[in-house]
Amino acid sequence: MLLKQRTRIIAAGAVVLLSAFSINSSAQQADLIFAGENIVTMDASDVAAVAVRGDRIVASGSRADVFQLRGEATRVIELGEQALLPGFIDAHGHFSGVSRYADLLDLSSPPVGGITSVEDIVHALRLRIEQQRIPAGELVFGFGYDDSLLAEGRHPNRDDLDLASTNHPIVVRHVSGHLLAANTMALEQAGISGTTQNPEGGIIRRREGSNEPDGVMEETAMEAFPGSSANMGREKLSRLRREAIDIYAGYGITTIQDANISTAYADLLRAEAEVEPYAVDIVAFIMANPLSDEELQEVSHDQNYTGGFRVGGVKFTLDGSPQGRTAWMSQPYTEGPPGQSADYVAYPSYSPEAYKARMPDLLARGVPVLAHANGDAAIQLMIDGIAEAVSGGVLPDHRSVAIHAQLARPDQLIQFKELGIVPSYYSVHPYFWGDWHRLSFGEERASFISPVKATVDLGIPYTVHNDSPVVPPDIMRLVSITVNRLTRSGYVLGPDQRASVLEALYAVTQGAAYQYFEEDEKGSITVGKRADFVILEQNPLTADPLGLADIAIVETFARGLSVYKQ
Repeated sequence: MLLKQRTRIIAAGAVVLLSAFSINSSAQQADLIFAGENIVTMDASDVAAVAVRGDRIVASGSRADVFQLRGEATRVIELGEQALLPGFIDAHGHFSGVSRYADLLDLSSPPVGGITSVEDIVHALRLRIEQQRIPAGELVFGFGYDDSLLAEGRHPNRDDLDLASTNHPIVVRHVSGHLLAANTMALEQAGISGTTQNPEGGIIRRREGSNEPDGVMEETAMEAFPGSSANMGREKLSRLRREAIDIYAGYGITTIQDANISTAYADLLRAEAEVEPYAVDIVAFIMANPLSDEELQEVSHDQNYTGGFRVGGVKFTLDGSPQGRTAWMSQPYTEGPPGQSADYVAYPSYSPEAYKARMPDLLARGVPVLAHANGDAAIQLMIDGIAEAVSGGVLPDHRSVAIHAQLARPDQLIQFKELGIVPSYYSVHPYFWGDWHRLSFGEERASFISPVKATVDLGIPYTVHNDSPVVPPDIMRLVSITVNRLTRSGYVLGPDQRASVLEALYAVTQGAAYQYFEEDEKGSITVGKRADFVILEQNPLTADPLGLADIAIVETFARGLSVYKQ
């Protein structure tokens, strides 16, 4: 199996590096030493102590050997019952969304928030306007509502939001990020009326029996509305980004992804990092969909970090979300959105022809590609774009990532392996939306959602992710759901696709490092690698699997420095 093969290779490398260190550098003192019986290296080595100098791991092995590097200034951390692991790596998410949303109205349902009805949404909006004394005419923005968990079982519409205010434009974004609802003033300001046609790759939902918009926008139809940062100045956004880094570090994350950003915004982040380096690493991916061919050809990627920031490549969005019922399927939904026909399969949110036409140049230039693809039709498009781009030639080490890949079919996993595609599964879905997916797709398809175990058995490198800010960047909850696959109702969704704890940890350490082409720098506690660590209150490998989500983060280290402490 690929995981075992790679860990053996890394472990062998660690022995060589340790030997070289003990010969050449034994007189030099360590800045930091960890010692304990619960060091989970992820490289198959069994060690009792780890030494750090600067931003590098310089020794690991027995306590006696490593403590030879202890000096007067060395900080020694006796772990006791606590566990030391490699720093967690965010395989997919939207860092800037997390930063902006921290200052916005959260309309999430439990366990993230407290919204359980459309009435709750209206009340929360009214309270926000009153408490913050928002002037008439100023945008009010909320995020995170989930129609699948609301008492009414539907999206809020323009009439509901008008009850909150007719003097403010109101926009509330669906938890998936693929739909929004707007009130009448927001619709008017966006120029959306009964005569407005659906944009390519999106739908303006209508009142029953009418062309009049009901306020709900799908996919590209959302582009007519202002974004969540509309009322935020540059200084505030910069402060919120620094605060968001603290949020991630509090979950043990030392490498963050920021996907779907513009080239101009990437330049801003790079400039910001040059002035004051970020405490952890941020890897950005440029949103490819809106770029012209000429603009896309100018996009490259950074091999190295500058101040903790680099551009990692580009991202395409090929379809929508299963929880929003806009994931593009090859076979009809068992239960689709209101008013849709029995043969509803959703739709692509980006031109399949345009995606395929752009892949050859990107692969030829070695630009890493992420492709958001939830439904099996979108996943097949992602696969076909790569297959056609490399047809007749040598397959490069491209590591293109199928983002979410939730409804991948067994035959598509085989294609992932043949083409070197890395699936990054949205593995929190069984808990957050598993019961909803059983309604949307039926038992067979829903039970195979995020098929981690089948991927492991085929020896395919893989990752899992939270897609924050859709759900918080809580890595231990992500690991727990990947292992247990319990839905909100307590149903085990696809028991044969449950991962072991080690397999789940691989996905957020070694697997994620491999996805980023950073396996020589991160992902395991191996001599020579970056000193990125997380201390957990107990060892997840020996803990009750049902209690994994409750294991607390004690301290996080990035580049050898403590960036979070409980």
